[in-house]
Amino acid sequence: MTAVKESLEDWVALDARGQNFFAIDRGLQDGLKQYMDGQSLLALWPHLEELGEVAGNELDALADQAEKHPPVLHHRDRFGRGAQWIEQHPAYREMERIAYARFGIHRASHAPGQFGRDRPWTPLAKYALQYLFVQGEFGLMCPVSMTDSGWALIDAFADEALRERLRPHILADNVDDLWRCAHLMTEKGAGSDVGNLETRAVRAADGSWRIHGDKWFCSNPDAEVILLLARPEGAAAGTRGLSMFFVPKWRADGSRNGYKIQRLKEKLGTRGMPSGEIVFEGAEAHLIGEQGAGIKQIMRTVNFSRLSHGVRAAAMMRRCWNEAKAAAQSRVAFGKATAEMPLMRRQLMKILVPTEQALSAFLFSGWLMEQETQGDARAKRALRIVTPIFKFRACRDNLPVATGAMEVRGGNGYIEDWVNPRLIRDAHVGLLWEGTSNINALDVVTRAIPKEQAHVALGDILAEKIAAADGLPAAFGIQLQAQVSRAVSFAGEVASRPDATERHARLAAGALYHAMTAALLAVEGANAGAEPGGDARRLLLSRMVVEHRLSPQDPLAITDTAFDEAAETLLLSDDPAPLAAVANVLAL
Repeated sequence: MTAVKESLEDWVALDARGQNFFAIDRGLQDGLKQYMDGQSLLALWPHLEELGEVAGNELDALADQAEKHPPVLHHRDRFGRGAQWIEQHPAYREMERIAYARFGIHRASHAPGQFGRDRPWTPLAKYALQYLFVQGEFGLMCPVSMTDSGWALIDAFADEALRERLRPHILADNVDDLWRCAHLMTEKGAGSDVGNLETRAVRAADGSWRIHGDKWFCSNPDAEVILLLARPEGAAAGTRGLSMFFVPKWRADGSRNGYKIQRLKEKLGTRGMPSGEIVFEGAEAHLIGEQGAGIKQIMRTVNFSRLSHGVRAAAMMRRCWNEAKAAAQSRVAFGKATAEMPLMRRQLMKILVPTEQALSAFLFSGWLMEQETQGDARAKRALRIVTPIFKFRACRDNLPVATGAMEVRGGNGYIEDWVNPRLIRDAHVGLLWEGTSNINALDVVTRAIPKEQAHVALGDILAEKIAAADGLPAAFGIQLQAQVSRAVSFAGEVASRPDATERHARLAAGALYHAMTAALLAVEGANAGAEPGGDARRLLLSRMVVEHRLSPQDPLAITDTAFDEAAETLLLSDDPAPLAAVANVLAL
């Protein structure tokens, strides 16, 4: 029933600010129950509830302020001394305290003590925190993620003395002691083509190193810990000659190290988080690990960052869905809520389906990473391909989802009083950071498949999950397995044919993503629906993926819409749907 509009302001559609983004996300709650052990989830649950409340209220308001007051680079102090610093609005500093100190997202999977836990949290727990945080603020998650992955790199490759020096600062639980990380690779002539990098590392008489070069795109440029790739003098050309270095912000005597921030970038999005250009003029540096192993080392960080980008895209789509649903249910036109109109319901499904696909991909990725840490070699191979296909497809889906959510709100969605413009601006950066769509798709068909047969490992794991889902209707389970096998076979064929590899790389990566998420959605829905009072609606989303992403369609045919209409009614309801009701709709 449409609510009565008592004043002119009542006609303006509502937004999602003020909601608890964890409490309203049934898919996240059910998914975590399936992918995390019960004891850990029980301990984490109240902190997810707290962050969900913070993200929908305090954090969202702070993000608005920080974006409207971007960072300012100061080159000299009042005495004319070259003491560079970046001035941030207090709202940004408060968001840092929420991320680093209050919720410890950067350290959650590395150090004990977070939320009173006697050991580090699983990767999935960390990504769940990221997922909720980003629904309030996207840009700051870049420095948080770089600090998280930066420590992973240092812990894996640095010598013991350097690890012990950096550990208490990078993993600090307060902002006063915290040393944040930045990863600098991009140069004017070396973006995706990292082998064209020209930054030099020169060995000093005392055995340390000095860095000379120009880094072109540097997010979080005032970080205390810089990790970069450079070519030692005399090293081979291309990627084989690159090494990883740690560059501290301050020398041992307390003086500023030998590099300068030339300027801050004026960006389309992530306006509150600074990005700049840095010139290194003999900055002191320390070699990380073996000389010449830089690419192998940085790829570990890139994989972490790509996974984080997928989670961030999933989070932003979830915020878009929250906004679209709030607007459509409260906006009245022609005597009824727009959410009741067939064309709007179809548009809402175009937002909801990729949003839920990305949620399943993030939950599965976090679970795979945990299996890898426990020594599961097959999970490691599967994660190798899940990471680029997740980053590729979710970041691409984020754009039409953000634009669609703006359209649901109508003209107000174009106005800066609302969150939609910020969501649209921030969505675009996911296509660029840590490799464009082309780079990630090529990684799938030129590396993950031919070198590791990662697609086979992924297909085997999905087949096992489909077979083990007792509540999954048998006929639909057979259909899903066929789609998974077809996508795996197609991706393998693309990777094996030189005439098809590059031209069809994106198609192969997308097919794997859609088949994977269709299987995961179905398994999650069947498992959740089998529980007392459970919600099986993810099965409906799975069929939508199969029909609209994996099956041929005649664009000019008027098709039977009985399933779509019945599914929309269940999916747009706030109430869970039992397995029997969902099975009836699946049969249409």
